[in-house]
Amino acid sequence: MLLAGCGSEAATPTRPPDPAKAKVALLQAPKRAGEVIVRGDLSPASHGPYAFDGRYVVRFEQFAPEDPNVDFTAQTAFVATLDRNAEEDGPGSIGLFHAARRTGRKTLALHGKLFVDVSFGDFPYAIRITPLR
Repeated sequence: MLLAGCGSEAATPTRPPDPAKAKVALLQAPKRAGEVIVRGDLSPASHGPYAFDGRYVVRFEQFAPEDPNVDFTAQTAFVATLDRNAEEDGPGSIGLFHAARRTGRKTLALHGKLFVDVSFGDFPYAIRITPLR
């Protein structure tokens, strides 16, 4: 039996870039003592719990491995909180970010064991929580 092709090739789908291989500016510096670094690909997601005791700088960065030039101001807001229980906003919840931006930063006093909860965001993200000395 002889099969004849019609001269056209089937298009092979292009795989999107792997988010784990993306260069993220917030993650380039080595981890310092006492730092918490969270990286996620999807939301909602809960990370932790982590123990905190002091003042911290909390930063986030969203990234789009398939298009490094995405305008995040035109995208869904990135929403993250710190909570005593995983994926549970409620009394005692500490708002971290609610922003349609590529990056954000704030300084907070944090005490106790807390989960980092990301409830909204359409892109992979990184959160870095650095103790102030």
